[in-house]
Amino acid sequence: MRTIFTAVFLFALWLLMSGIYKPMIVGFGAVSVVLIMVVTRRMDAADGDRVQLDLKPLALIGYLAWLLVEIAKANWAVTRIVLSPKMPIRQHLFKVPFSQKTDLAQVLFANSITLTPGTISVESGPNDFLVHALAYCAEDNLALAEMDRHVSLTERRVTT
Repeated sequence: MRTIFTAVFLFALWLLMSGIYKPMIVGFGAVSVVLIMVVTRRMDAADGDRVQLDLKPLALIGYLAWLLVEIAKANWAVTRIVLSPKMPIRQHLFKVPFSQKTDLAQVLFANSITLTPGTISVESGPNDFLVHALAYCAEDNLALAEMDRHVSLTERRVTT
């Protein structure tokens, strides 16, 4: 059932993103989905590794809404920096600790950092990410700690 749902989802995504419904393009989409499903099935057979979806759906939707607002604010800040005649760039690499327990939540946090204009997750460590900031200031640590807190709220509590 999971395989069928995944195939239908991928094919619908292909159709939505291509926006072209000619037989040849739809055929390419179908062949691509079948190829992806075969490769995925072989990878699962080789290692059995699966990602656990341990996120709260409603909290995730709230987080994504919050993230969109933060991305808009960061876009405005980066635009001001780039258009400023003095271009006040203060590049800096610094470590940002994370509190997420699952791999999926850690990936969500790292990608959220990278999606926010002016910051990029460069490297991951056992307990932190190395982040590059375009215009570093002390408030960046506070903002990323707030983002970490928001991502952690989307995570279901993992019991061991």
